[in-house]
Amino acid sequence: MNRQILKIAIPSIVSNVTIPLLGLVDLWISGHIGSADCIGAIAVGGMIFNMLYWLCGFLRMGTGGFTSQAYGRGNVEAINHILQRSLRMAFGLAFAFILLQQPLLRFSLWVMKSSPDVSIMAGSYFRILIWGAPAMLGIYSLTGWFLGQQNARVPMVVAILQNVINILVSMLLTMYFDWKVEGIAVGTLVSQWIAFFMYIFFPLTNHRPIDVLWCKLSSQAELPWGRFLSVNRDIFLRTLCLVAVQLFFTATGAVQGDTILAANALLLQFYILFSYVMDGFAYAGEAIGGKAYGAKDFSMFQSLTRNLFVWGIGLMLLFTIVYVIGGNGLLQLLTDKRAVIVIAQDYVPYVVFIPLTGFAAFLYDGLYIGTTSSRLMLIAVALAAASFFLLRFLLFPMFGNGGLWLAFLTFMLVRGGVQAIYYHRIFGIKN
Repeated sequence: MNRQILKIAIPSIVSNVTIPLLGLVDLWISGHIGSADCIGAIAVGGMIFNMLYWLCGFLRMGTGGFTSQAYGRGNVEAINHILQRSLRMAFGLAFAFILLQQPLLRFSLWVMKSSPDVSIMAGSYFRILIWGAPAMLGIYSLTGWFLGQQNARVPMVVAILQNVINILVSMLLTMYFDWKVEGIAVGTLVSQWIAFFMYIFFPLTNHRPIDVLWCKLSSQAELPWGRFLSVNRDIFLRTLCLVAVQLFFTATGAVQGDTILAANALLLQFYILFSYVMDGFAYAGEAIGGKAYGAKDFSMFQSLTRNLFVWGIGLMLLFTIVYVIGGNGLLQLLTDKRAVIVIAQDYVPYVVFIPLTGFAAFLYDGLYIGTTSSRLMLIAVALAAASFFLLRFLLFPMFGNGGLWLAFLTFMLVRGGVQAIYYHRIFGIKN
């Protein structure tokens, strides 16, 4: 079982690490070829797309859960149906984004309240990169489809190649053709579409998506549209809860001043670093757990859960030790702004508890997604979000930023705790 877990977890961790690199590459290039306004425009534009695509994460999760179950049953036609259905939804959402790009852009710039110069350049960046929406959302569906078939190698290779192409094309257009923000956007757009077509025609698997898209399937799909939509709806609402907590956490930091805002942004990197690793094991739980669910093999599911939590507890202890010993050193690696470091150091004792309070939620997420127990996952996150907002209003006036961090740690602890309570119901739950 451990070999199966690592076969999916390790490539998934590598893929996760490459995700922020796309945005970092754009910022790095803008920092070398443009003004501060150029850097701000890339940051604002990237944030808009991060939010849009994060809300569409159900395409990967729902597709992965349903595919892994069909894989466990050995039902190839159901696997193919799921991909076709997921890509239809992905392209439908993408074209809606393209049609509504102007109101989306205006609303996003209004929320972020950027300067006129930054807004103009961010608009140029957005209007180019929005044409990559079909590719990006298609990639979400295809990533889930491959993971559902226990294949994490293809997503890893595509993610690495996508970053390499993004770097090369963006540098070519900005440094040799002087395209500025437009060159960065086009470079990212080209990498997105090439990555999508790599998925479609990928030679490293015998079950290529292009063959699935052209094949004729029976007229009656095994998976009803209602079930498909309800699971994706629950995952979407769950993501909205996560977004609300993150936005309110950031906003509460902002009202305390720029230094606290910057310090919290640095401290959240402790959470993000931990999440990249834990998500890899969550993906393993999703793929293998869904396979066991589809095959109705409860003993395999229990064995998977035990092994996942052995890994989770080990990683929790490792990260806790690293943060206790090297937390202050990590802050100094992230920035050289002394005032921000001094403030952030006061809150390192809080982030040391991120692994302890958060590891279970990541692992349970994978098991819940694999069994498509989306309603229970939504309930858990909604209750955790409610606890965050309640404690934020109670503790922040008394303890300031420390109260905010206590509310965030409680959010993670409640999320995992509620999922633990419902765990016995997820093997066979009906949404």
